Amino acid sequence: MVASNPSVEVSAAPLHRAARIEDALHEVVVRLLRQRGWRPVITAYTGYGGPGWARVMARVVLTRRMQERKRLEKVRGWRSFTTSPVNHAPVIIQIGDRLHETHTDRSGYVDCRVEGDLTPGWASVRISTEGAAPVEAPIRVVDPGVKFGVISDIDDTVMVTALPRPLLAAWNTFVLDEHARVPVPGMAVLYERLITANPGAPIFYLSTGAWNVAPTLSRFLSRNLYPAGPLLLTDWGPTPDRWFRSGSEHKRNTLRRLATEFPDIKWLLIGDDGQHDQEIYSEFAHTFAENVTAVAIRRLSPTQAVLAGAIPGPSGNPEAVGSGGKTWFSAPDGAGLWSLLRDTDVV
Repeated sequence: MVASNPSVEVSAAPLHRAARIEDALHEVVVRLLRQRGWRPVITAYTGYGGPGWARVMARVVLTRRMQERKRLEKVRGWRSFTTSPVNHAPVIIQIGDRLHETHTDRSGYVDCRVEGDLTPGWASVRISTEGAAPVEAPIRVVDPGVKFGVISDIDDTVMVTALPRPLLAAWNTFVLDEHARVPVPGMAVLYERLITANPGAPIFYLSTGAWNVAPTLSRFLSRNLYPAGPLLLTDWGPTPDRWFRSGSEHKRNTLRRLATEFPDIKWLLIGDDGQHDQEIYSEFAHTFAENVTAVAIRRLSPTQAVLAGAIPGPSGNPEAVGSGGKTWFSAPDGAGLWSLLRDTDVV
């Protein structure tokens, strides 16, 4: 059975000029690369779902050969942005014996919800498109009985990147080798303890980073022993209605989506005080009070805070109450946060 479930957003409004320019450039580049023998390849991202459904995420781009693709996945950040997307390409998603047909969007991405029989735990779906080798996409299937989960920021929460400083952020994203990235002390241990104390609890890594660096981030998390979980990133560049998409809105929309998809889960929100995590989490705790159990903020050092232009966060007092009537915990590292969380009803 083939079910139509397009991921391409159809709008009657004309595209923004920047989007039209980008689309025209992609069309020329794709035509030239195909003439030179480049072929499509699928990059599958970790999805998630529940019994009966899954959110599947992937991207189709052109590359010269499989060996080249493997090489690009292991080099410095800027090279991950040198691919050319295959837009509006038909894609087949297979879950068991059920087939779902969708299409890539104007940037080559697939992001859609499909139906299928899935057992709680880890599963996989098969993704294929004409001219490319099929791939398996891992899916984190959340048990309906689970009542606790973790949503974590990435930059300066699990990985030291000093993202608010534009020049250093660009260096970390486009130049720095992944092995030079530094984990925040104690955070991997904190997350492992949280997941161990709550069997079956999912963890999602939410960031304003681009999907291009997903393979790099996945390897970083795995190498530093962070629990496995879906990355929820965004696509940089022009959108149908503006020059650049909003990272803050991406986080807000994703939090609302998770609250809707998993209404019975109370989330522990983990972030840092170097960007907008406190503001975004506060808004979410106000609007979805029943879906938040607490907020944990990794407090930047004084030097980091000054350089990042950060606003001081809540105190380290475990009884400090933040916006939304939820308990806020604040400490400079994972060990400090665990010492505040371990004796509460959050864990």
